[in-house]
Amino acid sequence: MPSNLQTVLAFIDLWAIPDLDRIIDALAPDCRYHNMPWEPLIGHTAIRDGLAAFIGTSDAIDWRVFHAAESADGTVMTERLDRFRVGGKWIEIPVMGIFELADGKITHWRDYFDAAIFQSQMDALTPA
Repeated sequence: MPSNLQTVLAFIDLWAIPDLDRIIDALAPDCRYHNMPWEPLIGHTAIRDGLAAFIGTSDAIDWRVFHAAESADGTVMTERLDRFRVGGKWIEIPVMGIFELADGKITHWRDYFDAAIFQSQMDALTPA
């Protein structure tokens, strides 16, 4: 069985495809996904609905991992730059991600980022 770190890095690689079914399959059925500025999403259906918005509006996705580590208890931490190309323009968001796993599935996924950076880039995509 791969390490938790290997599992998370493979999960991050899925975003470049992006295959929402495979992304959801990497999560435990009762996974808790929390983009820290917003309310958490719990379970496959809620997470799928939340992620579909990112995937559906993007014509390319590129998550760049700068640092990744696995703690003694198996928690994985990632420092990333999450990039989404929307209408030919890249949105780039620095992210710190925390992943907890059990039995090879992600059970709790938290991403910390500055929502103002995200919103300002989204606003710039909208013509005045």
